[in-house]
Amino acid sequence: MICLISRNQLLKPLQLVGGVVERHQTIPILSNLLLKIENQQLSVTSTDMEIEMVAYATMLEGSSDSGSITIPAKKFSDICRTLPEGADIKLSCDASKATMQSGRSRFTLSTLPAADFPNVETSPDNLTFQLSQRKLKFLIDSTLFAVAHQDVRYYLNGLLLEVKKDFVRAVATDGHRLALSECDSSIDISSDSIQIIVPRKGVTELSRLLVGDDDIELHLAISGNHISISTDEYSFKSKLIDGRFPDYQRVIPEGGDKVVIVERDLLRQALQRASILSSEKLRGVQFQFSQGELTISAHNPEQEQAEETLEIEYAGDRLEIGFNVNYVLDALAALKAEKVKLTLLDGNSSCLIEGLDSEMVSRYVVMPMRF
Repeated sequence: MICLISRNQLLKPLQLVGGVVERHQTIPILSNLLLKIENQQLSVTSTDMEIEMVAYATMLEGSSDSGSITIPAKKFSDICRTLPEGADIKLSCDASKATMQSGRSRFTLSTLPAADFPNVETSPDNLTFQLSQRKLKFLIDSTLFAVAHQDVRYYLNGLLLEVKKDFVRAVATDGHRLALSECDSSIDISSDSIQIIVPRKGVTELSRLLVGDDDIELHLAISGNHISISTDEYSFKSKLIDGRFPDYQRVIPEGGDKVVIVERDLLRQALQRASILSSEKLRGVQFQFSQGELTISAHNPEQEQAEETLEIEYAGDRLEIGFNVNYVLDALAALKAEKVKLTLLDGNSSCLIEGLDSEMVSRYVVMPMRF
């Protein structure tokens, strides 16, 4: 196997697949990349047996017609990254060694057989459709922060994707807050809806891929145990979490009669300042709503206090409620609208946070705190 390729052509595929590789593997071959030559194209594959990432690069003339080998991911990537700009690389491999040559530089790396490289097992696709990169990135970036971390309720450690004929929706919750975003679509789907749970790492890696041209059409395929997303540059595949996501519709509060309109940036900045003197453990802040005014206060065990007062659009009764400041700040950071709407029922009920005049819909539910 002989591969001739420019450094610049190789760097992007290596960057795309690099995040999937686990550095501390008990299975040695999972620390390697699978390099495969086929039809004058080089594919670079990484996997952790849950996620598989394949990126493609065009080779130079003189390369082999076909061949495959696995090579240490970190060493190979580090060598390519530190070679001079515009350098060409010649990679030749046999059963046990790979030799890299570029100019007067030469490196010999150990290899493992390509036949031993694992594949993510898949089942037949239940649904295939297209979605713009801009829409999928919006769905992920506006909800990923609310996915649980290593929760014993394993189904919360992933992002729910719900596909319907008219829209695609993403939902995440850690039990204390909920994030929901949706965008319109025109998908030919035979059932009312399909719901899948994508693991946190898979969603994180996917978010990292979705950069560049927002108008790129992504090809998505969903089966009973995996999701695949592909473009001309890469192919991403992730196993799904086998579980039933909670009925999120029951979590979204209804009947709230206290509506607050406030400038997003002003509220965010006030919360950031007040949070400096909040308890490092509880991160609680107190909201006090009165007609036309919001007072935010925080204190800590050292008896230090912070107080911020904002002008708001509110004509309801006086209301006091506490929140984890990080949860509110995460929601405000995800929203892009200039003004946000807070809908409340009373001091013991969840708060619904939404953006005004947003192109795509996002809603955030934050549970109250008791002080």
